[in-house]
Amino acid sequence: MQNKIYLPLIGLLVVISSCRKDPVTKPVEFKSTAYNTLSSYDLTGKPDNLLHESVSPDLLQFIDTLLPDGKNLSVTHPELFNNPEIGDITITQPSTVYITFVKQSGANNNSIAFYTYPTNKPPTKPEDIKQITYFFPSAGSLSPLVAGDKVNLGNFEPGISIGFVLMQDAWNAKKHDLNNDAVHFCTNDALNPEVDPKLKKHGVLISYPPTKKVLIGFEDYDRTSSGCDNDFNDVVVYATVTN
Repeated sequence: MQNKIYLPLIGLLVVISSCRKDPVTKPVEFKSTAYNTLSSYDLTGKPDNLLHESVSPDLLQFIDTLLPDGKNLSVTHPELFNNPEIGDITITQPSTVYITFVKQSGANNNSIAFYTYPTNKPPTKPEDIKQITYFFPSAGSLSPLVAGDKVNLGNFEPGISIGFVLMQDAWNAKKHDLNNDAVHFCTNDALNPEVDPKLKKHGVLISYPPTKKVLIGFEDYDRTSSGCDNDFNDVVVYATVTN
């Protein structure tokens, strides 16, 4: 009698176990990270320390051609995903770093920030990021920024690397402030929520030979989501390093 009672239960457990699926994405929480802003900003999220430089029409056309809206970049340009390099800046001598805004095409009210870490010890978990600093509080659909707007991130010493993070929909246009609990999409793939290593990249490096610039294109959706178009043009910026 006991076998008649328990054998079906065992079978049921086997069926339930076989139906379970491992998660394709896992939330990443930056509980021990401090947040600040590079400068004050106005009610639209425009930084008070904003500078400006000219961005050529040719560069803008280059980006529009390479990163068209709604086109999966991993299909149209898979070589950009085979690049083992990440969108971080490695400081090899005393340097001043500027970040220039190029364009945005996202539907979210995204924010862009940076963090630093020892070059010989790249972050592998959120606890490795001690501080995140917003420099473009509003870089998404409601952004006041135009191509060529730039900020000075500061002076950095050798041995330091600078990483970047897109904070998904972090800008609150009604309250004129930032949500530090927003989903973080970092240029260090290890800090991103997707489980599949092939889907962890959220910042691609794009070379523009005419001016020897390297641009970073960001994707602002979880790449396992059906809502993600993988076009990596949600925010595009480039860095200038002077010595």
